[in-house]
Amino acid sequence: MQKDDVLDVFREAGAILEGHFILTSGLRSPVFLQKARVFMHPDKTEKLCRALAERIRAEVGEGIDYVVGPAIGGLIPAYETARHLKVPAIWVEREAGEFRLRRFEIATGARVVIVEDIVTTGLSIRETVDCLRALGAEVVAAACIIDRSAGKAEIGVPLIALAEHEVPAYPADALPPELAAIPAVKPGSRNI
Repeated sequence: MQKDDVLDVFREAGAILEGHFILTSGLRSPVFLQKARVFMHPDKTEKLCRALAERIRAEVGEGIDYVVGPAIGGLIPAYETARHLKVPAIWVEREAGEFRLRRFEIATGARVVIVEDIVTTGLSIRETVDCLRALGAEVVAAACIIDRSAGKAEIGVPLIALAEHEVPAYPADALPPELAAIPAVKPGSRNI
């Protein structure tokens, strides 16, 4: 699956929105990739996550013990990708503002791949890496459906992206005039 194929799935689902968006990272963008509109369609989700699993298998090989998704955004793609990799899917969730593996135990030395939906700055992945390493897991890689940073996000492990699609993002105090003229909306899930 190539970048245009991935973006076509998002277009078919009406998941590429234009306006003024406050991203989970706090940055502002004229484009928002509303993956929930993709993930509401099992066939589209299956297609993307099967391709992501194939890419993970090609780059990491076998021997993955778990796929870990950061809640909320990573839950569905982590589960569906794990299904194709034939390994358990687990997730981290925020507790007092920090990611914790609250519902599961993980053995020291377990080999894990983190699966996220969209990467912009990589913060959720970095926090997940820190959580898992503190538990003694070996994070062999992270993967995502779309890397909005086009390879620029520093996450501390190799990042496998089904597609790189750089979209402009700006700090709130450095908006271009045409973006500043539009009211901002925050469709993400970071504060949930």
